[in-house]
Amino acid sequence: MLFAQRAFHIAGIYGLAVLLPQYFMELLPPDFVKQQLGEANVPGAVHPEHFYGFVGVAAAWQVAFLIIARDPARYRLIMIPGILEKLSFGIPALALFATGRLSATTTFFGAIDLVFAVLFWIAFKKVGSEAPAN
Repeated sequence: MLFAQRAFHIAGIYGLAVLLPQYFMELLPPDFVKQQLGEANVPGAVHPEHFYGFVGVAAAWQVAFLIIARDPARYRLIMIPGILEKLSFGIPALALFATGRLSATTTFFGAIDLVFAVLFWIAFKKVGSEAPAN
């Protein structure tokens, strides 16, 4: 149970730390954002509603991870969509990088999500094996 608590707690805190600052990127001077991210990677430049929707949904999942960390046995089944949440960015990130459509920096964050997907799967299996038989 301790493994699951730590994996989901770390994932939730990490995710919020990475995602929430993105809400304020549009407030920064455009030249600064372009200098930091590159012209092609300016988030929300064409459709800000998609960008903010992504950040909002992703941040909500980080809160769900913190809830799972509080009682992994109780919320074990929610780990499955949590795994899918991590795979939904990690796999496309690798595929886009392989085709030259994604920067190495963004791919690195996708790889971190894949690591969390594996940790979540291990946690799911461990919590299942630790649960008392009914």
